[in-house]
Amino acid sequence: MSQRKFSIITINYNNKEGLRKTIESVVGQSFRDFEYIIIDGGSTDGSIEVRKEDAGKVDYWVSEPDKGIYHAMNKGVLQAHGEYLNFMNSGDEFYNNGVLQEVAPSLDSDIVVGKIVHGKEVWGFQNNNHNALDDALNQLMDLIRGTVLHQASFFRKELFDENRYDESYKIVSDWKFYIQTLIFNNATFRNIRSIVCRFVPGGVSETDAGTRDMERKRVYKELFPDRMMKDYIRLEKVESPLLELIPELNKTAGLHQMAYKLVCALLWVHGKIKRVRVK
Repeated sequence: MSQRKFSIITINYNNKEGLRKTIESVVGQSFRDFEYIIIDGGSTDGSIEVRKEDAGKVDYWVSEPDKGIYHAMNKGVLQAHGEYLNFMNSGDEFYNNGVLQEVAPSLDSDIVVGKIVHGKEVWGFQNNNHNALDDALNQLMDLIRGTVLHQASFFRKELFDENRYDESYKIVSDWKFYIQTLIFNNATFRNIRSIVCRFVPGGVSETDAGTRDMERKRVYKELFPDRMMKDYIRLEKVESPLLELIPELNKTAGLHQMAYKLVCALLWVHGKIKRVRVK
């Protein structure tokens, strides 16, 4: 199969009405240079019949038991031929039929992220060109506490050659993927003004905060030196992180070189992006 501009991947399990809504928003896109992939986890609620309603507009689909959300997403990656991948999972939907048409000219980075409608609010990232180091450190804390807008992200397919979603996590593997890709692999990032999707609140990451927080701690321990994480935990409690960090910056000669470089990289990334509410 020749390469398409986009691969849109939808995973689903026993959510036939959500799946119907998602399919309609994908197949209705005015920009047609995409393939559509549906990975179903062996649904028994009629989801397969919903999929068959638009069978001619779905390029690949499978319905079989899987090992969870990230296993299903990785299965979608393996079937994808597009230049950029988007995961529009069951229940979520593109904001309107012109989203892909609007986004396509902006695809000049490894990860391109737009905005989402979350309930009654619009969430997104914006350039923060006026900030100082203090503001950059606040943004660093935002990544430690939050994540990038997954449904509004478009990933260059080659990013998944080095990393797939870690299937040992149930909730935060996408967050781990962003950190590995943006920080450790030096992927390029661009945020855009386009509203990409309508996001359904109440997912597992919101309803199972205990598991989410436990898994985040696992990621911290796996990826970052203990010294760095102790500093982050301390800085989260400080109203002005810059004031507390200045003494630590004077001690950088004693830090492991890799840890210091990671701090610099994180500060640079978070000097460029920040999660904000748009009224």
